[in-house]
Amino acid sequence: MKIERIHIKNFRALYDVELRDVPSLAVFVGENGSGKSTLFNVFGFLKDALKNNVSTALQVIGGFNEVATRGHCNEPIVIEIQFRMTISNVERLVTYRLEIFTDEHGIPFIQREILRYKRGRYGSPFHFLDFNKGRGYAISNEEDFDKPDEALTKDEQTLESSNILAIKGLGQFQRFKAASAFRSLIENWHVSDFHITAARQRVEAGVAEHLSESGDNLPLVTRNLYERDSETFAQILKKFRERIPGMSEVTTVVTQDGHVLLRFQDGSFKDPFIARYVSDGTIKMFAYLVLLHDPNPHPFLCIEEPENQLYPKLLGALVEELRDYAKHGGQVFVSTHSPDVLNHVEIDEAFFLKKENGATKVHRLAADKQVKALIDAGDKLGWLWNQDLLERSNHTT
Repeated sequence: MKIERIHIKNFRALYDVELRDVPSLAVFVGENGSGKSTLFNVFGFLKDALKNNVSTALQVIGGFNEVATRGHCNEPIVIEIQFRMTISNVERLVTYRLEIFTDEHGIPFIQREILRYKRGRYGSPFHFLDFNKGRGYAISNEEDFDKPDEALTKDEQTLESSNILAIKGLGQFQRFKAASAFRSLIENWHVSDFHITAARQRVEAGVAEHLSESGDNLPLVTRNLYERDSETFAQILKKFRERIPGMSEVTTVVTQDGHVLLRFQDGSFKDPFIARYVSDGTIKMFAYLVLLHDPNPHPFLCIEEPENQLYPKLLGALVEELRDYAKHGGQVFVSTHSPDVLNHVEIDEAFFLKKENGATKVHRLAADKQVKALIDAGDKLGWLWNQDLLERSNHTT
């Protein structure tokens, strides 16, 4: 599955933002406060809403009135995502639309939740899931989408609450194919909130297959890879040695009290160092390699400012790792403040965010004739950014 279009309305500074023809690797740049983190918060919000409910997910980020764009609390929050998936051996462009509003008591509810796609080359998209305030229907025989309307079975449902996503419940059943696929996409995407301190800590012994969003289970994932996928672990170590000269091994050890520690072997020293005494950049590079070489990759990654704590010469290799993941694993969204990162980004992958009259606008740099001409002449995006040419250019969409 690949996200092709995103439309967000009334979500903090994102009053009306639309991204079309989204590439596999998308890199977002802009000054502080331009809306990069807010864009990524949308994906974290959706994942929280699926895990819990809309009210809880909103409360975590301040509540409806704080999330709605200033001066627009009387309008719904709208998130619309288009993605491609195969249904009955036919690739379809599916649209998921979520509208959230509040009642007269200020309590959030789902005003509308829709999943739709075209049944043929022509005509309007057909609603295969349509809910309003906790009541609605889903088509349970999507494989018959080429048959007349009367041949499709509408499964009428009433949810426990009007703030629960319909895809949360119906997506558990394979007969609701699009709902199940989109639920799986959200459940399995990774919105990174990596913390160096958390990744250094020892953790209770157990099993973890995927790196957590904060990275606090890095020792468990490392141990799992070493024991169950030695080939992948060997690839990670090989690249780690290339990126961090002097580092020869990464191992784990189980303490007497049942905790797992990471240990790093520097070839200059006889004894390995535990993670607590290794540099921030070393820990972060190793964690990124573990994340980007997951044997079961996430369909969608969001990573904010990957350049933090990393030596500038490592950033080109990291961008290549991200691009390779996007080609073979899933889509990747990255935000950055680093011209060094941007120098390794292709113009088709780059988006510039800017506040205009208090609202975020997103500009595709490949659509900017001036920027494209400079890149074609041999400039790099990071150099142009350092000269404020991205800021001053006349962006088009």
